[in-house]
Amino acid sequence: MKVGFYGHVRQYHNLKKEIDAAILDVLESGQYVLGPHLKTFENELAKYFGVKYALGVNSGTDALWLPMMAMGIGPGDEVITTSNTFFATAEAAWIAGAKVVFVDSRRDTNNIDPSLIEAKITPRTKAIIPVHLYGQAAEMDKIWAIAKKHKLGVIEDNAQSIDSRGAGFKLMEQSDAMGCSFIIQKNLGCFGDGGAVLTNREDIYKQCEAQRNHGSYQRSHHSYGFNNRLDSIHAAVLSVKLKHITKWSDRRIEIANMFTKGLKGTGLKLPTTLPGYRHVFHLYVIETPKRDAMLKFLVDNGIDAKTHYPIAIHQQQGFPWGKDIDPVFKLPNTEANAAQCISLPMYPELQQDEIDYTIEKCIEFCKKNG
Repeated sequence: MKVGFYGHVRQYHNLKKEIDAAILDVLESGQYVLGPHLKTFENELAKYFGVKYALGVNSGTDALWLPMMAMGIGPGDEVITTSNTFFATAEAAWIAGAKVVFVDSRRDTNNIDPSLIEAKITPRTKAIIPVHLYGQAAEMDKIWAIAKKHKLGVIEDNAQSIDSRGAGFKLMEQSDAMGCSFIIQKNLGCFGDGGAVLTNREDIYKQCEAQRNHGSYQRSHHSYGFNNRLDSIHAAVLSVKLKHITKWSDRRIEIANMFTKGLKGTGLKLPTTLPGYRHVFHLYVIETPKRDAMLKFLVDNGIDAKTHYPIAIHQQQGFPWGKDIDPVFKLPNTEANAAQCISLPMYPELQQDEIDYTIEKCIEFCKKNG
């Protein structure tokens, strides 16, 4: 049996009539950039998150560094984040010109450990960038309290956890901004690259709105800016998909529960959901010291498992940041996750026989390898 890692083709076929009609509507309108379909999606997204403003941009990376620049974060400043995430989280801060200060993750959730943040705060610290990793919200109640105490900004990296929430809080309740990613493999994905900035601050919204379009507030009037717009076709597709996101999240949780029940007792480290949290399982990540052998076994048996993320950001080579990092700098929990992580196929369109087969092969490997 073959079990693919991504389900977006199946998803397209399930929504083909709606998606094709939405794309055709854009094509017939002749307004492909900054047109009414983008504004419609932005309004829908803002309403969904319960915030004042949503701004479509061309990637989740841009959705992080644009608000940083709008908040005045730049050279000489520091931002605190986690190394246990996709490279773009730190990259966005580097693009803005800031120094990245890493905090280790919790060993159970793999999210940033709030108890370690305050020790990293210096007079140069300007913001905390928590990541809602794998589909579970970071502990925002604790992070907001730290930010308030030290008068720091907060920009949430929500590339992976749309439709998640914490125990007694929703995402973006007290943050300055939040960046979302809509690249095709996300829980809410377009047909290429895409992202959005969410904020309740008019100043951040206005500046990001101008910067995404060559610094322009009105036609033919420009200041310093960039080309970071979300195309109308992507926006129209996202409008269709946004209506289904809660149902898809519920199915992801259902599949995750099947994996957890089926893999209990194997010795694998399984995902942890904090009490009262809604974990929407963008990824279902297991861990084993025999990661490379298990990954090969699964792939050889037709299961397209992957790793997220086998090289933590502070372990990456080739970026001009060596002077900012102590050569003996260690993040033990992050490094353990990086060395042991395997992401099993996880998407709403997974079929029951594919779920059962994946569980069966994981158990088979564990029995053969102790």
